[in-house]
Amino acid sequence: MKNDHIHAVTGAFGYSGKYIAHRLLGEGKSVITLTNSLHRKNPFGDRVRALPFHFDSPDKLVESLRGVSVLYNTYWVRFNHGAFTHADAVRNTETLFRAAKAAGVRRLVHVSITNPSEDSPLEYFSGKARLERALVESGLSHAILRPAVLFGKEDILVNNIAWALRHLPVFGVFGDGQYRLQPIYVDDLAQLAVEQGQQTSNVTINAIGPETFTYRGLAEVIGQIIGKRRPIVSVPPSVGYAVGWVIGKLVGDVMITREEIRGLMCNLLCVDAPPAGNTKLTDWAKERSVSLGLHYTNELARRQDRKAEYRSN
Repeated sequence: MKNDHIHAVTGAFGYSGKYIAHRLLGEGKSVITLTNSLHRKNPFGDRVRALPFHFDSPDKLVESLRGVSVLYNTYWVRFNHGAFTHADAVRNTETLFRAAKAAGVRRLVHVSITNPSEDSPLEYFSGKARLERALVESGLSHAILRPAVLFGKEDILVNNIAWALRHLPVFGVFGDGQYRLQPIYVDDLAQLAVEQGQQTSNVTINAIGPETFTYRGLAEVIGQIIGKRRPIVSVPPSVGYAVGWVIGKLVGDVMITREEIRGLMCNLLCVDAPPAGNTKLTDWAKERSVSLGLHYTNELARRQDRKAEYRSN
């Protein structure tokens, strides 16, 4: 295999990384993945070789990336937990960037978030901003993609909204629910990532989908699509968090965090930019109206069980 055809994807056995790897293989690229889940079922068989991250052994990480032309980074954590934190994710990603530079990687495509800011009191957004700066300062040719919310077969947010609508008599929104979201289909993000891997200019792209919803409106439209219209009630953020905490305990997950609620209510998942994806969430959901939300999707279980394949909704 030629070195300039090797593409590395972080987390190709997970969510967005899997879609990126699939598109790369479709274009005839040779693909490797860096992962913490070496024993998780490999959906690509022998077409994708899995290597450990080696965050604690940077020299080994450099060797894993030696000969790689493009690195697609989706590595991150959604919330702080005993086994993983945002601070760990920032530190590990900075190690990854340095290793890519040392290994001679030609291009790095990095998945960030809408509205990152190092001044943000929310670690998710300040950590993503810090990593954007680190990537820029590395001197690597790069593309920074800023999605708001992803949806797809392995989705958590949209699926669990549907699950709640199926199982609860009412659906609560934090405050007035008028803050906005611009979800992008995970395969549209993957297509954008692969396209940017072939470019050379340094760019930052707001990777949003073609539809904008208020949070209240998103719950209403999902309820309509799955045939489970529920009263949408406004609740104080503290009450909404408490209800989410209780449900999380019942299902063994972290359903929602205080930071996620603040991020939503501060309109951080919405930007004034043209859409980068074409797939409408409403069209996608209508195709899955019977199955969407039948099963709860457990983020914490995915992190703790490194062998089970991600469930498709």
